[in-house]
Amino acid sequence: MEVKSPEKKVEYKTIFNEDGTLKFVKKEDSDKGKIRKSSGLNFESRVRRDLEDKGWIVDKWSNNIDLEDKKVVPVKRKTIPSRFGSPGIKENPFIRYVSTIGTGFPDFIAFQKSENKYDLIGVEVKINGLLSKEEKEKCKIYLQKEVFREIWVAKKKKEKNRVHVEYIDFKDIEKRMKNSPIK
Repeated sequence: MEVKSPEKKVEYKTIFNEDGTLKFVKKEDSDKGKIRKSSGLNFESRVRRDLEDKGWIVDKWSNNIDLEDKKVVPVKRKTIPSRFGSPGIKENPFIRYVSTIGTGFPDFIAFQKSENKYDLIGVEVKINGLLSKEEKEKCKIYLQKEVFREIWVAKKKKEKNRVHVEYIDFKDIEKRMKNSPIK
């Protein structure tokens, strides 16, 4: 017996990379990316509200670490090439737009007054709580240069039908790492 199933038609969407080259992406993958980006932004706003409820003053951090020079540098704004970005056609600078503004690492800077001084921490928001190797290096540099007292990683934690924010101190993550100076 032969089973016939309807063939699934794969649809592609054309996009331009940051360098202006044309790329074909499956529409399914594009939709997944949109969903993940929006859920990440929603969780980021939940973390911000949670910190403010706990008495912290929170703001977006617009700096990053240059890993080669090991110093704090301002973040460059990312722009998406215009629709005329293909080779041979002159780009129209009026059609360009800023895609993301807050691309600093960590996501937030939070401070709170305690006694006669202010506590200053950095907060990176990750739904799964996992940092990449590059992000771990940046955290180490921030702590060595004493830019932040602590760096927290905000992680999504589900209990029954409720979503809670769990904060992990980077020093705890560093203790679990191989070749860690902290034991």
